[in-house]
Amino acid sequence: MSITGLKRKQPKTFKVKVITMDAEMEFSCEIKWKGKDLFDQVCRALGLRETWFFGLQYSTKGMLTWLKMDKKVLDQDIPKEDPVCFRFLAKFYPEKVEEELLQEITQHLFFLQVKKQILDEEIYCSPEATILLASYAVQAKYGDYDPDLHKPGFLAQEELLPKRVLRQYQMTPDMWEEKIAGWYAGHRGIARYEAEMNYLKIAQDLEMYGVNYFPIAQKKNHTDFLLGVDAKGIHVYSINNRFSPNKSFEWSSIRNISYSEKELTIKPIDKKAEVFKFFSSQPKVNKLIMQLFIGNHDLFMRRRRVDPIEIQQLKAQAREEKARKKMEHQRLAREKQLREEAERAKEELERRLFEVEDEARQANEALRRSEAAAEMLAEKAQIAEDEAKLLAQNAAEAEQKRQRLELAARKTKEEKRLMEHKMREAELIAMQLVKESDLRAKETEHLKQDLQEAREAEEKVKQKLLDVNKPSHLPCSSSFLVDIRDASADKGGVKLDLRDIDLKRLSLEIERERLDYLDKSRKFEDRLKELKSEIHALKLEEKQAGLLSHWNDLLASLDRSSQKTHKTPLWIEAFEADFLNTLQRPFLMHPLNAEDSTMVRTPVEEPSLQTDPFVAGNMGTGTRKQIKVQQHKTDVIYI
Repeated sequence: MSITGLKRKQPKTFKVKVITMDAEMEFSCEIKWKGKDLFDQVCRALGLRETWFFGLQYSTKGMLTWLKMDKKVLDQDIPKEDPVCFRFLAKFYPEKVEEELLQEITQHLFFLQVKKQILDEEIYCSPEATILLASYAVQAKYGDYDPDLHKPGFLAQEELLPKRVLRQYQMTPDMWEEKIAGWYAGHRGIARYEAEMNYLKIAQDLEMYGVNYFPIAQKKNHTDFLLGVDAKGIHVYSINNRFSPNKSFEWSSIRNISYSEKELTIKPIDKKAEVFKFFSSQPKVNKLIMQLFIGNHDLFMRRRRVDPIEIQQLKAQAREEKARKKMEHQRLAREKQLREEAERAKEELERRLFEVEDEARQANEALRRSEAAAEMLAEKAQIAEDEAKLLAQNAAEAEQKRQRLELAARKTKEEKRLMEHKMREAELIAMQLVKESDLRAKETEHLKQDLQEAREAEEKVKQKLLDVNKPSHLPCSSSFLVDIRDASADKGGVKLDLRDIDLKRLSLEIERERLDYLDKSRKFEDRLKELKSEIHALKLEEKQAGLLSHWNDLLASLDRSSQKTHKTPLWIEAFEADFLNTLQRPFLMHPLNAEDSTMVRTPVEEPSLQTDPFVAGNMGTGTRKQIKVQQHKTDVIYI
């Protein structure tokens, strides 16, 4: 046979593109292939054995229709394109998905198609049910929930809820994700096929599940109702309500269905029941409706007959496959659990290893630090030893200094004791001086009285002398006058001699007392000077304020004793003022209070004194030191 003959015998083909819910496939079809040939090719490629649920859908002139199995592909009204596109979809729906969907691939294809219909709002679903269905969809895609892997935002790119639900509630994507993740976390341990089956079991209870809607009218050129066809029968809906049918015809209650061009007739088994007639928009729509009637009715009758051997084998295989997958899933779950435990143990061991390494590193660092510290401590020990020697030397010096200070303290205490004793002696001397001053004041009063009496006697004598010297007007003889004058002269001479003797005696007593007083005053002044020097030295050494109050009390006592009702001689007051100024001078650098620091001695005003000429004449004219003794402003005696 020639090469040209072989080329002529090669069949002509055309390209076909089949789109499933999760994949796209291309086939090279022969021109003579019928629709069933292409459909079987696609089912073999998918590994699908439950072929009676599916079909190949295409779009022509804006209307969706299904590829006929008994006619050639190219003889049908398919789109003229290269490659020719078909969609592999579920054409008929089962009544009970758990019992009729045997293969996992069948479940998966139904799951994807129903999910898309819900998201495209071809099947109405409440918001609560959509969240639960979305959680099963996430479980089927991602497996068990793992908070370490499934961080917030992992569902941001997933389309899980209808747009109608998103518009209905004012919630952010994060809030929707949180709700879905809450349900998703509760599906732990569910396999993918189980999650998809749970999804379909919830979806099959929805009112619009598996229903194909067509607009119909009971009169021509009017659209009054919607015709719905599903696995249970035929339903008639109002235009605005696709949930509750106005009229339903179950497959078991229908005797016959016929159509002619645009008119379709449904005849119930009950002859008394009304025959339902309706019109569709186009003859092709009537043909499509009839295909759905026939296919759903065949499946309805097939479910109620005994399964053929092929279906029984398929169900047995499906049960075995499910049991095997369940065991495999349990085994995988155990392995996963063991792997998780092993990973946790590994993480724990790694953590412990890291801790041990960290502890070893810290121990090495601590060892290095301890070595460095040991070297530093050795240096510090040497330094401490040197410092200890120095401290021992300083301690010895401090001990010696302490002993010296103790001796000085004892000496100071002894000096203080002696000073207190001397102060007590000074107080006693001052008290004695005060007493003597009182005695001298009393004696001075007596002397003043005697002096006053002497002056009065002198005045009387002077007055008598004046009386005697006056000429007498009485007549008498000259002898008598001479006798009287002689007698008066004798008497006056006696009196004058007696008065002179008294004045001399008084002057001698005053002089003797003055000398005694001066001697005692000089001794007291010497004693006070010694006390002043000792007090000044003691104040400079101690600089203590405690004794100052005692000194002030002593000085105050001296002031109080000097400020009695009688007045002391001016020379004693001048001496006491000089003594007090001398005592206070060492304390001026540290005044005790404002009164002490601001104390001002008011100078004693010297009164102007006049000397009695009679007394001055009797004291003689010899050169001697005059001492002025004053008791009152009017009483002055010069000795």
